[in-house]
Amino acid sequence: MIMAACGTNSYAQDQAAKEAPKQPWGGPVEFAEGVTFDPIIDARIRLETSEQANAAGDATAVTARLRFGGEVKTNGFSFLAEAEGSLAIVDDFNDTLPGNGIEPFSVVPDPETVELNRLQIAYKGDGYGVTVGRQRIILGNSRFVGNVGWRQNEQTFDAIRGTAKIGPVSVDATYSNSQRTIFGSESPNEFLDGDLVLLNAGVKAGPIDVTGFAYLIDYDTRLAFSSQTYGLIAKATIPAGGLKINAMGSYARQSDYGNNPTRYDADYLHGELGMDISGFSLKAGYEQLGSDGGTSAFQTPLATLHKFNGWADLFLTTPANGLQDVYAGGGYTFKIGGLPAFKTAVVYHDFSSDTGSFDYGSEWDASVGFKLGKVGLLVKYANYQADTFGVDTEKLWVQAGISF
Repeated sequence: MIMAACGTNSYAQDQAAKEAPKQPWGGPVEFAEGVTFDPIIDARIRLETSEQANAAGDATAVTARLRFGGEVKTNGFSFLAEAEGSLAIVDDFNDTLPGNGIEPFSVVPDPETVELNRLQIAYKGDGYGVTVGRQRIILGNSRFVGNVGWRQNEQTFDAIRGTAKIGPVSVDATYSNSQRTIFGSESPNEFLDGDLVLLNAGVKAGPIDVTGFAYLIDYDTRLAFSSQTYGLIAKATIPAGGLKINAMGSYARQSDYGNNPTRYDADYLHGELGMDISGFSLKAGYEQLGSDGGTSAFQTPLATLHKFNGWADLFLTTPANGLQDVYAGGGYTFKIGGLPAFKTAVVYHDFSSDTGSFDYGSEWDASVGFKLGKVGLLVKYANYQADTFGVDTEKLWVQAGISF
């Protein structure tokens, strides 16, 4: 491994659990001339329930997660180390660990684990930077590369990453030889080794932001998910008086790569239009993960998948016939008396196949989040009604988190 000397599409997503936690205090502590230390403490406790219309029993999971570490900085250089541990307080769920025998419950992929989450050395100059080691990588909206921040155990990468910005042009290039998954230190899938090349190049002109990307994934063992993906995403935010209009469009083409035994080509399309006004937000969109004649479909194995295609997580792996997701929803931020702002969201999805004309099912998602001091609180709910794919699934989350 490389070490220093791996939405929905919308609203109120992970209100109390940001993908890259920020420090709430005034700044790092200077303990020597030109040398600062920034502690990292990120704790979260969560209740998750899952009810499915199959032979598996209803799951109840109460899990706690702690990240602990710190970052030292001086003259553009930094060194960061962070450990992560998860504990199951109520363990009536299938945590996916093979050593735990057959667990007669629905899956909640938050196994107990203790591991090194990040260990990196970095240098940042004027408009450029390099990071080497185990690190968090979130590219764009995390549709293709993310840290899976919703799960208790974060996904990171053993990698070398370089970034540069010259005027409106930005470049981001990463080589990784190990995706450190969410499945934990006790799982045979703790890490997925291979050669991962992640390239982004973008330009921002006024309200329009365009990024081209190339993701080359050549796994050593997970051969069916080795792929090459080339695409483009364009975003625009246009203010119009008190109204803000948001638009996004993306296209990508994926094919087999490396030692993938299956030859295939599949397309990806995503378009979304929304607006924000006076605390209200509305969005509607269409996302397609295509299929090559029902044999192989467009996959995103490095993504933060919970953000997309419904919070019930029925489509973490794209079905062989592909996926079409038509969604719409809205959110509202409001205050009651002296209480902090409440952020609410409701989203509806209609799922169908890309080939074969199958109606997969539909889903309602809803959430409300707010903060009490430095403690973020979140309640989320997902209800998937199956037609020809999966089974009826109902999930509920109640969580509290704090980060320093």
